Amino acid sequence: MIALVYVALMALDCRALSDAQRLFYNGRYEAAAAVTLELRARQPLDLAALELRSSSLLFQLKAALGDRHDKNAAFESCLPCRGLMAAFLADTTEGQKVARARVAANPDDDRARYFLGKLDLNYIWLQLGELGHKTGWSEYWEARKSLDAVLLRNPNHVRARVARAWIDYIVDTKMPRGTRWVLGGGNRKRALAVVREAAAENTDFFVRAEATFALWDLQMRERNVAGAVLTARSLARDFPDNRELAAFLQRHGSPQS
Repeated sequence: MIALVYVALMALDCRALSDAQRLFYNGRYEAAAAVTLELRARQPLDLAALELRSSSLLFQLKAALGDRHDKNAAFESCLPCRGLMAAFLADTTEGQKVARARVAANPDDDRARYFLGKLDLNYIWLQLGELGHKTGWSEYWEARKSLDAVLLRNPNHVRARVARAWIDYIVDTKMPRGTRWVLGGGNRKRALAVVREAAAENTDFFVRAEATFALWDLQMRERNVAGAVLTARSLARDFPDNRELAAFLQRHGSPQS
């Protein structure tokens, strides 16, 4: 009887996580964060839920801050940002703590290593990309080391490949030329190639979605509008409620269907 209850609860958690993932990729970040918070109440050490909540809060912060050049002024004038920041830091720190403990107990735990690298990457994106702070170097090296370890044992780990490609892209495009070598080097073109290959993989639906959204983001950063339109069309078929996709396709004269 107890075993049946456990199986039922695990199935419920899987559905809740997939519900949160679908909300996240439809751009409903606040709702995704709320679902993962409920999931964490049942499974407080679930790294998948911790990482998805961290990502959902990061994207809420990104939307709230907008594209203003003065990032400090944008944060100071943003009413919801302090609360979002506090929640992001708390959940990201908790996820890092859980992942580090699991890696310390089992250095070959690639699942924990991947999530540690991804949580670190979320923190780096917040500090460097959204706030313009040149900080997070310990998280940077931890992310790089963690993802490299995963890929050394499992070169076909799609999510780790995508996260590692982001590191290559960040270093090549965000860091001054003179400091890139200090950070282990970066390679924008390699990052694009890796993400393009990952998006074409026949894998789990949400793993492919993550890779394809990464490809779309990179194509927009590279001003490859034609490629970004093709990728957005594909994403819009799977995530028709995503307003950012719809707005992008409308701006570029391309219907979602």
